[in-house]
Amino acid sequence: MAEEQPVIWLRPEQAGVGRPAERSRAEITAAAVDLADREGLDAVSMRRVAAALGTGAASLYRYVATRDDLLDLMTDSTAAEYDFTARSGDWLPDLLDVAAQARDIMRRHPWLPALVVTRPTLGPHGVDLLEHVLDVLADHPAPPSRKLEAFALLNAATAQFVQHELATTDASAQRQAAYLAHVAVAGHHPRIAALLTSAATTQTVDGNEDSFTTLLGRVLTGVLG
Repeated sequence: MAEEQPVIWLRPEQAGVGRPAERSRAEITAAAVDLADREGLDAVSMRRVAAALGTGAASLYRYVATRDDLLDLMTDSTAAEYDFTARSGDWLPDLLDVAAQARDIMRRHPWLPALVVTRPTLGPHGVDLLEHVLDVLADHPAPPSRKLEAFALLNAATAQFVQHELATTDASAQRQAAYLAHVAVAGHHPRIAALLTSAATTQTVDGNEDSFTTLLGRVLTGVLG
C-alpha cells in the first residue's frame, strides 16, 4: 500500500524533479477557482486548468499531485476573503459576523458549500479563520472541544443554508414546491398545510436575512450556551 502523503501545505511548492518552476500554486488555484465560478466544480480538471494557464496538464502535476489537492487549495483560498475585525467583547454577534461573511463568500463561489460539507479542510487561510473564531471565544467558559464544534457547525450550517438558497432557483426544487402546494390545498395533510402557511408568513415578515441570523444564533447558542 502506498504511503499516504501529508496535506499539500506540508509538501514542497514544486516537485523536486523536472524543469524550474514556471507557475505557482497560487496561480493554479486562482485559475481553478475562476473556472469553477464560471462553469461549476465538475468543470475543474487538471486538463481544463492547464488550458486556462496555457500549459499542458502534465506540467501541473509538478505543483499539485491530485485533483483532491486542487480542491483543498481552492477551498482554503476562499478563506482569504474574510475581514477579521477586532472582537467586540460579545461573542455571539462576532460569530454571526463571521457567518454572514461566510455566506457572502459561498454565494460568490456557488461550488464552495458542497466542498465545505463533504470535504472540510484547513490550510493556511482556514487556520487564520479558526484562530479568529477562537480569539472571539477566548473569554467564553466553554471547553476547547466545544469551541471547535461551534467552528465546525458555523461552517456546516452556513453551507447548508446557502445550498438551500441556491436550490430554490433550481427547476427541480420549484417542481417539488409546486407539488407540496398541491398537497396542502388538497386538504388531506393539514399539518403540512399549516407548516407551509406558517413558513410563507415567516419568510414574508422576517426575510431570508433574519432567518439566517436566527438559525445560526440558535445553533451557536445551543453549542456554546
